[in-house]
Amino acid sequence: MKSDIHPTYYPSAKVTCACGNKFSIGSTQETIKVEICSHCHPLYTGKEKIMDMAGRVEKFKTRRAEAGKRQEKITAEKKAKAERLKEKEKEKKKTAKGTK
Repeated sequence: MKSDIHPTYYPSAKVTCACGNKFSIGSTQETIKVEICSHCHPLYTGKEKIMDMAGRVEKFKTRRAEAGKRQEKITAEKKAKAERLKEKEKEKKKTAKGTK
C-alpha cells in the first residue's frame, strides 16, 4: 500500500448532537456535529419532532385551515342552492295545480 495517501483515522471521534447527546465513533474526522441522533430521532423514540424551517409548518397549517373554510363555504352554497331549487319546484307544482 502507498503511504501518505489515506486520511487520518480517529478511532474515538467525538460526535455531538443538537439535542445534547454525545458519543464517540470511528471516523476520519476528529469531531462531528449532527442535528439528529438515535436518542432524538422519532423512529427510535416514538415521539414526533417537527423541525420547522422558515415557518413552513405554520404556512401549511394556515393553508389547510383556509382550504377547510373555503370547502365549508362551497358546501353551504350548494345546500342553499338545492333549497332554492326545491322551493321553486314546490311553487311550480302549486301553480300547475291552481291553473287546472
